[in-house]
Amino acid sequence: MRRLAGLLAASALAGCNLAPAYRQPPPAIPQSLPSGGVYPQTTPAAAGASWRTLIGDDKLRQVIDRGLAQNRDLRAALAQVGSARALYGVQRASQLPSVSAGLTAAYRGGDGASPPPRLFDASIGFSSFEIDLFGRLRNLSKAAFEQYVASEAGARSTRITLVTEIATAYVVYAYDLDVLRIGGETRDIAQRSLELTQSLHGAGLADRLDVTEAETSLHQAESDIASARTQVAQDRNALELLVGAPVEDALLPTSLDALDAGISAPPAGASSDVLLQRPDVLQAEARLKGANANIGAARAAYFPRISLTAADGVASTALSSLFSGGNESWSATPAVSQPIFAPSVGSNVAYAKAQRDLLLAQYEGAVQIAFREVSDALARQGTIDEQRKAQAALVASSEEALQLADQRYRAGIDTFLSTLTVQRTLDAARRSAAATSLVELTNRLTLYKVLGGAPSD
Repeated sequence: MRRLAGLLAASALAGCNLAPAYRQPPPAIPQSLPSGGVYPQTTPAAAGASWRTLIGDDKLRQVIDRGLAQNRDLRAALAQVGSARALYGVQRASQLPSVSAGLTAAYRGGDGASPPPRLFDASIGFSSFEIDLFGRLRNLSKAAFEQYVASEAGARSTRITLVTEIATAYVVYAYDLDVLRIGGETRDIAQRSLELTQSLHGAGLADRLDVTEAETSLHQAESDIASARTQVAQDRNALELLVGAPVEDALLPTSLDALDAGISAPPAGASSDVLLQRPDVLQAEARLKGANANIGAARAAYFPRISLTAADGVASTALSSLFSGGNESWSATPAVSQPIFAPSVGSNVAYAKAQRDLLLAQYEGAVQIAFREVSDALARQGTIDEQRKAQAALVASSEEALQLADQRYRAGIDTFLSTLTVQRTLDAARRSAAATSLVELTNRLTLYKVLGGAPSD
C-alpha cells in the first residue's frame, strides 16, 4: 500500500499554471459619486442599505417577505445556483483520483484429475487519473467555480430586483388609488357645476351651451373614473404576479401619503467604489475571471497529457493465505499523449482570449452603467423636494382659483367657460402632484436597487 500512497502523493504535486495572472481592471469611472448642484451632498457614510432598514411600512414588509418566499423567478434563479454548484463539484472531482477496491477469484480448467489452479486477488487502486502538470484541470475547475460565483451574484441581483419591483408595484397601486380619488373629486365638482348651470338655465340666467359644457365635463370625469378603476385592478394583478400569491385587502396600501414615511432613501456615500460590489458587477467580474482561467486550460492543450492507472494489493492461490505476508502485488501504467498536429489548439486559445476580451468589455460596461444609474437617481433625488413644493403650491392656487371662478360665474361676471377651464386646471394639478409623489417614492426604491442593496439582501 505504501507504493500506492506514494503514487497518489506524486500525482497531487502542483504543476505550472498557464493562465494569465488576474488583476481587477481599474474602473473607468470617476472616484467619487456626483455631488452638489442638482445632486444632493454626499456623506462619508457607508452607501447602500438593506431593504428591511429602508422600508418601515409593516404591510409592505409582509408583502415583500411573501414575494421572496413564493416568486417563481427567484426560485428559478436559486435553482440555477444549485446547478452551478453541482457542476463545479463535478469539475473539481476531475482533479482527484477515482479510488476503488475489489476482490476477485480466477479459476483455470484442465484435463487432469487435479483441482484447477485458482488465484485470489484483493486490490485498491485508481484508473485513468490525469496528472495535472500544466494546470488544465485546475483552470477548468477555476472556471466552473467562477460560474458558480456568478450564478450566486445573479441570484442576489434577482432578489434585489424583486424587492424593488414588488415595492414599486405596491407604490403604483397606491398612486392609482389616489388618481381614482382625484377622479371622484373632479366628478363631484362637475356634478355641482351641472346642477348650478341647470338651475341658472331654468331661471333664464344661463344658456344651453353652459349646460352642455357642464354635462361634457361630468361625462369626462365619469370616463376617467372607469379607466382608473380598471387600472387599480390591473395594478393588483401585477402585484400578485410578483408576489406569487394573492394579496388580501388588509395588506394593500390606502394612499401615497400613507406610504411616504414608510419608504426611506438609502445613503449614497461619496466613493464610487461601492458600485464594484453591486451583484451584477460582481457577476460580470466572476465571468471575466472564469474566461481568464479558460485561457490557461486552452494553453495546456499544447503540452502532453499524463495519465496514470495504478493498483496495489495482495494475491494468493489460497483464500486463507490471501492477506499473509509476502503476497503483495502492485501495478502502475502511466500513459503520455502529445499532440503532433492539432491546428484547433491555437484556435481554441485565440477563442479563449477573445472571450476574455469580450467579458472584460462587458465588465467595464457594467461598472459604467452602474455609475450612470446611481447618478440619475441622485439627480432626481436632489430636485424632487423643490418639485413637490411647487406642485403643492399649484394645487392650492388652483383650488382658490376655482372658488373665485365659481363666484364670478354665479355673479354673472364671467362665462361658464372660465369656470370649466379652472376645473380642468385643478384636476391636472392634483394628478401632477400625485405623479410627483410617485416619482419620489419610486426613485427611493430605484436608489436602493442601483446601489446594490446590502450583502444580506
